[in-house]
Amino acid sequence: MVVWLVIIVVLLCMSALASGSETAFFSLSPAQLEGLRNKESAKAKAVLQLLDEKDHLLATILVLNNLVNICIVVLCNNLIDGLVEFYSTGWEFAIKTVLVTFLLLLFGEIMPKVFANYNPERLASMMAMPIVGARKVLTPLTFILVKYSSGLAEKRGHRADISVDELSDALEMTEQTDQDERQMLTGIVQLANSEIHDIMHPRLDITALNIEENFSRVKELIINSGYSRIPVYRETLDNIEGVLYVKDLIPHINRDDSFEWSTLLRPAYFAPEHSKLGDMLEEFRSRKVHVAIVVDEYGSTVGLITLEDILEEIVGEISDESDIDESFFQRLGDGIYLFEGKTHIGDLERVLGLSEGTFDDCKGQAETVAGMMLERKREFLRKGDKMTFHNIRFSVESVEGRKADKIRVEQTQPRQ
Repeated sequence: MVVWLVIIVVLLCMSALASGSETAFFSLSPAQLEGLRNKESAKAKAVLQLLDEKDHLLATILVLNNLVNICIVVLCNNLIDGLVEFYSTGWEFAIKTVLVTFLLLLFGEIMPKVFANYNPERLASMMAMPIVGARKVLTPLTFILVKYSSGLAEKRGHRADISVDELSDALEMTEQTDQDERQMLTGIVQLANSEIHDIMHPRLDITALNIEENFSRVKELIINSGYSRIPVYRETLDNIEGVLYVKDLIPHINRDDSFEWSTLLRPAYFAPEHSKLGDMLEEFRSRKVHVAIVVDEYGSTVGLITLEDILEEIVGEISDESDIDESFFQRLGDGIYLFEGKTHIGDLERVLGLSEGTFDDCKGQAETVAGMMLERKREFLRKGDKMTFHNIRFSVESVEGRKADKIRVEQTQPRQ
């Protein structure tokens, strides 16, 4: 009896792992998948290999889980028969059914799936190798199941694949949709192709707090910034400790400088810079966060993106009480402008009447006017620095800290 009980417990653990694996593999977020691709471990490669053939992965997990559950049912039946003598067949069937169903649901389904939902990457990595082994053993059976299910899917017809460009063209041909609605629908469609890197706030424009700052200084910086969520770093922006929510600070607003405000930090969410905006929007929704730190393939901080940034891609500019209505440039004369250093190069091209991509051969990895000049000089910009791109003169008019704040731009040729 004791041996049977031990075997049942082991089988329940196997059932839990198989059931949890199903949830873990199929709930991995785009960001987690991107992280696995950047890892060199055998487990990470096994996870990605299994996900390349999702039908076979699902079939393997389901077959394995059902085989284990059948064994549990048979052993529980024999164990109960050895422990209890029933005088009614009806009661025997009812008690066995309720008991076994309860065990399988609680320990073999609900608990492992809840755990897997919160720890998908951890469980998927742990189970990748065992499932690879199980797949090799169960290949004859899973091959038949996948072949049969694929045949059923073909009989039901294929779903038409529509590209983003085709959807955009269809929207342009729609006559009964007003301009605002058409713009919003186009924004939604374009999310599938746009990347975080395209709309993020670059590193130089991130407002962040040093974790070593005293409480008075923190309050001062928060008031001056006007933001409700501020990243907190240690030493450099490449070492983000968390995000400070201003609403968490309000109950402690009257505390003195001895107050350890860093205890209020919430975990920061990190996103690869080449993730799609559609995936990022889903991440914001599922994780219930509004801001993410954007990192490159080396884990260095390259920017910041907010939920508002993505929504503005869909519905246009969103204004709130803290927004200041000011232009990013001033017209000083014919062909002479004063731009903010953080002006996006695409906006510069539009204002100057240049074709998109005019400065692509000059900007390197930069996305802003100041960044383009920084790429050329390879050291911090100073007031009075001058350079020319495509017969357009750029000169630094003012510097704030280490950033070029205002840049004078002069067109020496008429617009093309």
